[in-house]
Amino acid sequence: MPPRRIGLYALATMERDGPIHGYGLAQRIAERTAGAWKPGPGAIYPTLQALVERGLARSEGSGRRREYRITPAGRALLRKIRSHRGAAGRRGPDLAVLWAEVVGAEDLGSFLLLRLQRSLDAVAFALASEARPGLGAAGAAKLRRATIGELERRLGELRRSRPRPPGAAGARARSRRR
Repeated sequence: MPPRRIGLYALATMERDGPIHGYGLAQRIAERTAGAWKPGPGAIYPTLQALVERGLARSEGSGRRREYRITPAGRALLRKIRSHRGAAGRRGPDLAVLWAEVVGAEDLGSFLLLRLQRSLDAVAFALASEARPGLGAAGAAKLRRATIGELERRLGELRRSRPRPPGAAGARARSRRR
C-alpha cells in the first residue's frame, strides 16, 4: 500500500473511529489485509507526520504514545474524494494498466484476472468475517448471490460485445453436431 493510501486510510479511520496511534493503524491494516501486509514504523510514522504537516491531522501526546486526530481540512479532503469517486456515473481513472507495467506484468489480461481474483477473495473474506455484524448470514448469502449474478451479467455482456474471428461460429456449430 503506497504511503498516500496509508494516509488516506488513516484519515478515514480517524474520521470513523476517532483518534489513532501508529501501532494501532498498522494493526488495522494487517487485519484488513488478512495478515498479508503489516506496515512497519518506517511506513506508518512518516505518513502520519506528513498528514500533520499538511494540516490534515493533528498530533497529541508526547513521547512514544502519540495520537492522531483528523482536522476539518482532513474531513474536507475525504468529502472531496468521496464526492468525486462516488458520483453516479462518474468513475476515476482505472490505473491498472499503468500498474501492470510498473510490476512488470507481461500479459495485461492475466494481470487483470489476477486482480479480479484478489478482489473476489477480499469480498469473500469480508462477507465471511465479523466485519459486517449487522448483515447476518442470510444477508451475506443474499449479497453474495447478487454479486455473482452481477458478475455473470457483465461477463455475458462482454462475451456478446466481443467481435468473433471469421469462421469461429461455423467451427463451433460443426463441433456441436459431432
